[in-house]
Amino acid sequence: MTVFDQFYYSIFSFYKKRYKQKANTLALMYVSVLQISLVFLLGCFFAAFFNQLHADTMSSTSAWTLFIIGSIGIHFKNWIQYTGKRRMMINAKMIKKKKPQTNIWLLWVLPFVVLGLAYVVFQAV
Repeated sequence: MTVFDQFYYSIFSFYKKRYKQKANTLALMYVSVLQISLVFLLGCFFAAFFNQLHADTMSSTSAWTLFIIGSIGIHFKNWIQYTGKRRMMINAKMIKKKKPQTNIWLLWVLPFVVLGLAYVVFQAV
């Protein structure tokens, strides 16, 4: 199991008590936003890195188009992955472990921290 699977299960189990039917959607959106923000941070880092090297590898429009297509792909991958057998497998593994849950506030702050870092790196471009 990956870190994203553990984050998914933490969000899913926290919101399953309150919002029975929307818990899967909330957990899916959380993992997608977190992964997309990490891809954005990586993209900003490489853009700043290539800018310092004075290398013209890709135009800004092409980079944004690639980011949008990648974001749609990440969300589709997560939707396929976390709505079928994988979710049942994660539930079975996590119930057996009885691992303490990750702090929900820390999980919700994590994408904003990543986006803040991406903003700082983006200013260097």
